Amino acid sequence: MRIAIVTDAWAPQVNGVVRTLQTIQVELEQMGHEIMVISPDLYGSIPCPTYPEIRLALVRPAVVGQAIAAFRPDAVHLATEGPLCVAARRWCLRSAVPFTTAYHTHFPDYVAQRTGLPAAWFWRYIRWFHGPAQAVLVSTKSVRDQLRAHGVANVRPWGRGVDLTAFTPDAVPPALFADLPRPIQLYVGRVAVEKNIEAFLATDHPGTKVIVGDGPTRAALERAYPQARFLGALFGADLAGAYAGADVFVFPSRTDTFGLVMIEALACGTPVAGYPVTGPIDIVTPETGALSDDLGTAIAQALSCDRAACAAYGRSFSWERSAQEFLSGLHAIDPLLIDSAA
Repeated sequence: MRIAIVTDAWAPQVNGVVRTLQTIQVELEQMGHEIMVISPDLYGSIPCPTYPEIRLALVRPAVVGQAIAAFRPDAVHLATEGPLCVAARRWCLRSAVPFTTAYHTHFPDYVAQRTGLPAAWFWRYIRWFHGPAQAVLVSTKSVRDQLRAHGVANVRPWGRGVDLTAFTPDAVPPALFADLPRPIQLYVGRVAVEKNIEAFLATDHPGTKVIVGDGPTRAALERAYPQARFLGALFGADLAGAYAGADVFVFPSRTDTFGLVMIEALACGTPVAGYPVTGPIDIVTPETGALSDDLGTAIAQALSCDRAACAAYGRSFSWERSAQEFLSGLHAIDPLLIDSAA
């Protein structure tokens, strides 16, 4: 099968959307499928306001459409709601080419936090963007329910997975951890306002708070919380070691749709603490962590979880199954449509 994936999120960005798409590409290619990724690095672009590392592509629908048509795909998937996918969406609709979309992040909440405008305004855009899609792929039941409540229909499941060759309880912790007061409370992800990291740093549970990741609010948080350890971005074995060496993984976000970092931490045997919101409520069980509107309480309760149970649960998340769900959600294109659109 030839699959065209259009995305506004791609390397060198470091986030869950990029990691998901890159991993799915590898899984699909190993299954024998041919994948073409159309991403912002292929075109002229400008930096996104407040997120300069995110590039916003400047391209006409016809140009994106030419690239899609030349590939002659059996399916087209639009992964994000940014300008590149908007251009591809317009071409698909003009050419009567069916497509699927995905809802990776709570876009209305993120934009509302950054602009101060009501999230309801941005839900109109979400309905407009996803409305013509043959299917909207989402990661959890609570997100599916939320989208349907906001008028987005034809929602289908697309779960996530863990690289079980890398994320294991046997990963070697950073040498730094040996000298840190316990319990080590770990956050991994972008250091940005929508991740609500300050709520974690403001908790008063004893031990050491460790932040892995980078982003626009890192410098301000380092100044405000000098007792916390900011390690910057980690990858591969170093990241796995940070998960495995921590006593609890803290997920303070209230706006993520899933949270790959949670299942990676669990696969390393580390319980999860978070809020009872979309994302954590779909992943964390009483045996593998704790959720509470008081994050300090969640941290204290999660520390009592059995690490072996966490690791066993984390191993249940498979990228192969995720790729199969992605495939089942795609919509086949009549080759004659591509011929007429080319």
